[in-house]
Amino acid sequence: MGLPRGLTKGVARTLALGVGAFALSGCVVAVGNQSAAPVAPATVAGVPAGMQYLYGSGEAAAASRQAYAGLVRYVNQYLRDRTTLRRMPLSAVLTANATLAQPTQLPCTGKPAVVFDVDETVLLNTGYEYSDARGGLGYDAARWERWERSDGRATRAVPGAVEGLAALRAAGVTVVFNTNRNAATAEFTEGVLNRAGLGPARHRETLFLKGDAPGGSGKDARRALIASRYCVVALVGDQLGDFSDLFNTGLKPAERRAAADSPAVANLWGNGWFVLPNPVYGTALAGDFDDVFPNDLRWTDPGARKE
Repeated sequence: MGLPRGLTKGVARTLALGVGAFALSGCVVAVGNQSAAPVAPATVAGVPAGMQYLYGSGEAAAASRQAYAGLVRYVNQYLRDRTTLRRMPLSAVLTANATLAQPTQLPCTGKPAVVFDVDETVLLNTGYEYSDARGGLGYDAARWERWERSDGRATRAVPGAVEGLAALRAAGVTVVFNTNRNAATAEFTEGVLNRAGLGPARHRETLFLKGDAPGGSGKDARRALIASRYCVVALVGDQLGDFSDLFNTGLKPAERRAAADSPAVANLWGNGWFVLPNPVYGTALAGDFDDVFPNDLRWTDPGARKE
């Protein structure tokens, strides 16, 4: 996750779960004007559609495996190029003065590493989301902390993650986790990652959590700390904030999309930055009709009956 769950879950529940009555009636609260608008049902057979996709569909499993296969190929090529070309490659981490218009990258020195977000990037929080869906619940910080402190039996690895991380480690690459789980629950996060076959994870060595560096839920300070120790070959996450805090600086949804798809940034996707699907919660789940459907991309059915 890129942002604190208190924010991302709040946005997501507005859209995916909404308030129970709206979800059941096929209405959600539209982000932007906060008015109830008739849209496709937020739930199908009682399960939010985003959860159906991420936790239940073959398509999500295929997309995740595709991302991990691409990551491993990229990293292996990066390592070959670094050896044969004998030049200083660039890090996947941006410099402190970078902008989205000029996303300058740090020079890369030291042992190679890949930095992963945790939740819905390497680990699926299926049990927690079941609890949300079953109860029609919104985000609650105390309940999330109880989940962080759980034994991890109701989690599973993202498809492709176990094999992908093993392949990276076999190639001599250090796997580092950078997550907005709390430093106070570090031992539990270590445990759940190890249990899922994704470890080893050691706090402040290969696991960095909210509270380990300034910036709160922003990850740039932690990324800079990691980059001071390793050559960060790639970043992997499910939110744009897993790649740079610049995406979380008050941009409107349409501006964020334009920035992610701009010529300056577009070449990073699949070339140092790898994103996993997450339609369940997060910064992607925002935007009113004008954001999602610009005027030049609208169609009215000429055969529709006029009221």
